[in-house]
Amino acid sequence: MKKGLKIASVLLVCAVAFSFAFAGCSKGSNTIKVGVILPISGQVSTYGIQCRDAIKLAFDEINAAGGVNGKKLEAIVEDDQASPDVTTNAFKKLTSSDKVVAIIGALTSKCSLAIADLAQAKKVVMISPTSTNEKVTLAGDYIFRVCYIDSFQGQVVAKFASETLKGKKAAVLYDVSNDYSVGLTTNFSDKFTSLGGTVVAKESYNTGDKDFNAQLTKIKAAKPDVLFIPDYYSTVSLIMKQVRGQGIKIPLLGADGWDEITNNAGEEALNSFYSNHYSPDANDPDVQKFVTSYKAAFNGTVPNALAALGYDDAYVLAAAIKAAGKTDSAAIRDALVKTNIKLVTGQITFDANRNPVKSAVILEVVKGADGKLTTKYNSTVNP
Repeated sequence: MKKGLKIASVLLVCAVAFSFAFAGCSKGSNTIKVGVILPISGQVSTYGIQCRDAIKLAFDEINAAGGVNGKKLEAIVEDDQASPDVTTNAFKKLTSSDKVVAIIGALTSKCSLAIADLAQAKKVVMISPTSTNEKVTLAGDYIFRVCYIDSFQGQVVAKFASETLKGKKAAVLYDVSNDYSVGLTTNFSDKFTSLGGTVVAKESYNTGDKDFNAQLTKIKAAKPDVLFIPDYYSTVSLIMKQVRGQGIKIPLLGADGWDEITNNAGEEALNSFYSNHYSPDANDPDVQKFVTSYKAAFNGTVPNALAALGYDDAYVLAAAIKAAGKTDSAAIRDALVKTNIKLVTGQITFDANRNPVKSAVILEVVKGADGKLTTKYNSTVNP
């Protein structure tokens, strides 16, 4: 056998082994296949891995309790690398070859937007755990999500900047090629202005950029009271170093894409705040049960917000399939519309556009007693 064929064979065996390890040995009519599309590799793999693990935890719990309508849930996971093209191929495989009954995913907004129209056209239920761009569910009545949307999240951060931090002038530094970042920028700016503030600088960059000093020089000259950076933790951690390197000491603000910032940045992240879907420190029985179970299953790791959303997504879908009494797509969709369930990230019901009506929390980046960065619950903002 040629070397290339040997490598391909090894990769195929590994993929099959992972599939069995994740889904167990249950096959055929005794299982309900669910497609899961997440970035297990790439720039935001931390999110995808934790979300996948939380879905696995939820499915394991549900199956251990008897499954759904007498059948076991089986997750078929595809790594989309946070690439819309890869996401599209994964969706086609899951729906055409694997014959899944529903899709959990995608994780990033740009990837969910790439497949939402396809899911609607094929009448396949799709529930994104974490895509906050408002356009995602507008594709049609088979598209849902369990996270709040950018219009709410952007307004939450703007309200915090204005009312809590007493900011009068704001600057924004955002990724012009990222739907998530653009959507948050628009909603933050509109809300901050409506509250009497002024956006004195709005600078952009492209995905993959590493040097932000030119934009920050302009922002510094505008003398803002706060700086909003609506992007994912890997990019934000680079920006923060350059912000503080230019002597900009104002509060930095972000959204749920900042989750994991404390594991990727240093002291430059202090005096920063971001909106998120839950706090692992919340004094809530559902939160504490989830955190304890997740830490026990995954080597003491504290679950991030995307893990919490993945966990809730799995339970919402399972409850809908159970209520539907069958795996027909239309029946699952109709059951999802009637969702009213208390889970880790709050009480979940859906509005007319299949977006959840739920609260957001504001977290502050602080230094813990051990000297390491952590987050501290600041406040809750209700819809």
